[in-house]
Amino acid sequence: MTTSEATQERSAPVTRIGVVTSDKRNKTITVEVRNLFKHPQYGKYIYRSTMYHAHDEKNEAKQGDRVEIIYSRPISKQKRWRLTKILTRAAVVDEMVAGAPEQKAKKEPKAKPAKAKGKLKDAKDSAAQA
Repeated sequence: MTTSEATQERSAPVTRIGVVTSDKRNKTITVEVRNLFKHPQYGKYIYRSTMYHAHDEKNEAKQGDRVEIIYSRPISKQKRWRLTKILTRAAVVDEMVAGAPEQKAKKEPKAKPAKAKGKLKDAKDSAAQA
């Protein structure tokens, strides 16, 4: 078998599309890929998800981004996938890039009504009102 025949027999690379769930590690992202399938007995459609650790050489993917990953040679103990491209950016990142981040309004604590302690105080309050 020559090299040209070997390249012709090679199948298409395995790719997956998913959402980045973690980008905290250096040059590594965790991608969640959701699969929809029909239950064999009941016929209901069910989502199952798989987590993949992928190599991100430039640290460009952020949490919430929709990305495409491709199967590759083992890079580390857990990493067998590489980031090929970012399909869509997360909405939060787009807002920060477009303009200033929105300031969240601080919630003021609600004033709690004074509680009457014991039956004696309730009896005195009702007597005073009468």
